[in-house]
Order: sequence, then C-alpha cells, then structure tokens
Amino acid sequence: MSASPPMTNYRWSICALLFFATTINYLDRQVLSLTWTDFIVPEFHWRNSDYGNITAVFSIVYAGSMLFAGRLVDWLDTKRGFLWAIGVWSVGACIHAYCGIATAGILTGNWLVGFGEAKELIGTVGDISRVVSVSVTLFIFARIVLAIGEAGNFPAAIKATAEYFPKKDRGFATSIFNAGATVGALAAPVTIPFIAAAYGWEASFIIIGALGFVWMGFWIFMYKKPHLHSRVSSAELAYIQQDDVMVKVEQSDPLVTPRKMSFIQAFGYRQTWAFAAGKFMTDGVWWFFLFWTPAYLSSVYNLDSTESALYIFVLYALTLLSIIGGWLPTYFVEKKGMNPYAGRMKAMLIFAFFPLLTLLAQPLGSISVWVPVIIIGIAGAAHQSWSANIFSTIGDMFPKSSVATITGIGGMAGGVSSFLINKGSGVLFDYAADTNMKFMGFEGIESGYFIIFSICAVAYLIGWLIMKSLVPTYSPITDIE
Repeated sequence: MSASPPMTNYRWSICALLFFATTINYLDRQVLSLTWTDFIVPEFHWRNSDYGNITAVFSIVYAGSMLFAGRLVDWLDTKRGFLWAIGVWSVGACIHAYCGIATAGILTGNWLVGFGEAKELIGTVGDISRVVSVSVTLFIFARIVLAIGEAGNFPAAIKATAEYFPKKDRGFATSIFNAGATVGALAAPVTIPFIAAAYGWEASFIIIGALGFVWMGFWIFMYKKPHLHSRVSSAELAYIQQDDVMVKVEQSDPLVTPRKMSFIQAFGYRQTWAFAAGKFMTDGVWWFFLFWTPAYLSSVYNLDSTESALYIFVLYALTLLSIIGGWLPTYFVEKKGMNPYAGRMKAMLIFAFFPLLTLLAQPLGSISVWVPVIIIGIAGAAHQSWSANIFSTIGDMFPKSSVATITGIGGMAGGVSSFLINKGSGVLFDYAADTNMKFMGFEGIESGYFIIFSICAVAYLIGWLIMKSLVPTYSPITDIE
C-alpha cells in the first residue's frame, strides 16, 4: 500500500503574496499624504481644500472602479486580473513624480528639464493661482490612474483567498493579507519622508511605485489554481475544497437549477446591500486616518514629516493587533459552535465599540501627542479587524464565481464614503482655520478635527446595525453557480 502524499501548505505562500501586494498598495497610497505638507506645498502652494480635492477625486474614482474591477477580475480570472491591477497602479504611482515637470512645461513652455530645474521654473511664475490649478489638475490625473489600478487589489485578493482557503479559514487568511495595509502604513513614515528629504519628493513616488513591478514577477511564476498547481498536494487540495464537497451534496436536489449571477442580479440580494452598507459606513474612517493623520500632527502639534515618523509608526504598529480579528471568529466557530456568519457578526460587534475611543482623542490630546496617536492606533486595529471579517462574509454568502463582483460593489460603496469624508474634511478644516470656528470647547482647525473624529467614532456601530437588520442570520446564496 502506497503512503498518502504529505499535506502541503502552499496556500500560505499565496497568502504571503497577497500580503505583499496589499503592503505595496498602501505604500503607494501614502506617498502623497507624507510628502504634501513639507515638500509639495512649498513648490505648489496647496491648501487643505486642494489636498482634500485630490484625495476626494482619488476616492470617487476608486469607488467607481471598484464597481467594475470586481467584474473584470471575475472575467479575466484571478491571475490576469491581479497582474493588470498592480501594473496599472504602479504606473500611476510613478507618474506622480513627473507632475512638477509637467506643471513647469505647461506654465513656462520648458518641458525638457529635470526635477530641480522644474522647481526653479515654477518659482518664477508670478500667478500662484495658476500654479495651484495646474499642479492640482496634474496630481488628480495621476491619482485617477492610481485609483483605477488599486481598485483591483481587494477583489482579486478576496477571490484568491476564496480559491485557496476553506470558509472556516478565510477570515484568518484575510486578516493576514489585510495586515499588509498596516505594514504598508508602518513602513511608509519611516521610509518615504526620508527618501523625499534625501533625493526629492519625486524619487519617493518612483522608488515606491517600482515595487509593484517586482511583485508582478513573483505572481507570474507562483500563482496557479490550486487544482492545477504542482506544489499543492492532493491532501491540501481536499482540505481547500472541503466546502465545495458540502455544496455539491446540498445542491444534489434535482429541483435546484444553478445559474450565473448577472451584475444587475447582484443588487437583488440583501446580502449584497448588507456588505455594501457595512463598507460605506466604515471605509471612509480608515481612509481619513490614512490620508489625514500626518496633516493632523502637522496642524495641531506642529510636527513635520520626519518628526512625526515615530508617532505614525507606533500608530500603525498598534493596528497589527488586527490579526486577532481573524482569530476571534474562528474561536466562536470552533469553540462555541457558531456558523461562520454568526461568529463574524459577533466579532464585528465587539470591534465596533473600540472606535468610540476616538471621541477622547481631542479632549485628551492636550496631555500628550501620544494620547491621540494611541487612540487612533486602537481604532485602526479595530477597523482592520472589522475589515477582515466583513470581506469574509462575502465568501460565507456567495459562491466563488461571484466573490470579486460583490467585493467590487462593496468597495464602490466604501470609496463613496471616502470621497465624502476627504472632500468634507478639506473644506471643513480650511473653514475652521480661517474663521477660528469654535465647537465643543475647541477652536480653529482643532474643532474641525473633533467633528470628524466624532463621526468616525459611531460609524461602526451604525454599520453593524444596518448589516444585522438586512441579514439577521446566516443566509447563503445557493441558486447561482
């Protein structure tokens, strides 16, 4: 009798690839937020509202692209879909570096110049409003390219996770690759400002953007469907496909006719709306912290990008606690006997209470800058825990053929909320600073931050209540393939 082939664990190599892709994704997003106040404003004279407009356009384009990126990934399939996504966003990340040269070319007619010469030419332009208008427009174009590509990351990653992990492990696997967002946010403040200081802000966009092209080489050679991969043993394949066996048994009834889900039909399911509502209520919070924390430390505590590096690093180090977010539902399922959806919803309710701490970020911020940093870090960890589980609810409810499409719909909803909070924040902060607005004992721009922090604090509980009301119990979709 021949021995059974050993149990391989190649699925975790795929998870590692998804982790690094997400890390690069968030590094690319962070370059602008970590360079605009110290390096870009002196050159282009932006205000908060200008930066808010750039990030808002990124968010709304990301939202619209997510709607179609998921569908595109389902059509191209995981391997090609991911390659297109990271290729486009890496190009978008790199072309930010050339916005200065393009601004100088448009305003002075001199195009064949280097980065340093472009800055000198821009300095000779007397009309500051034209410098602002042209540079903002060019950065918006670069952000649009970045947003279109980055929209494919999570639909492709969630689809790959659904292909390589059974339902009971998807929350944990998702929390691991989703931690790439935290690692990217961690690496950004200790690399990007120092690259910009040493070599210019343009170099930070090029160096960080090029990482995506390196990742593409690994993906091409390492990714195949598990049933086609020589490094996945039959024992591991059986483990991965355990849910498929159960579904085949459950759908053996001849009266059940499987059908494909169209894009329009996706909106006919309460499960789709529950996922979209949860993303809409909470994604904007994370993106606000991601895009505005460096500006917050600069505006309220007068810290430049290198001085704030340690604080931002610690802030995102705290979000690594989010790995618990993947473990907790597994505990509820295996130790408490809950179904995956019930376990995730219970875990998400627990995580929804932690962002309430952000109500104290401003009131206690006078004690030390570390107080809001730690509070925002805890809220960030809660968000990432929440995010890992809300993504996993898609695999709980929908078949693999529809995972990327539903992920894209939810991502669109999250992008819309990010547009609203980024656009609104920029306008609010400028208004608060210009009018010395007073609110709840705070004055000027600090009053604006207190208002946004308050919105962030309650968003998760509202999101959870909406999701629970739409899908109160485990309700998998079984009438489509």
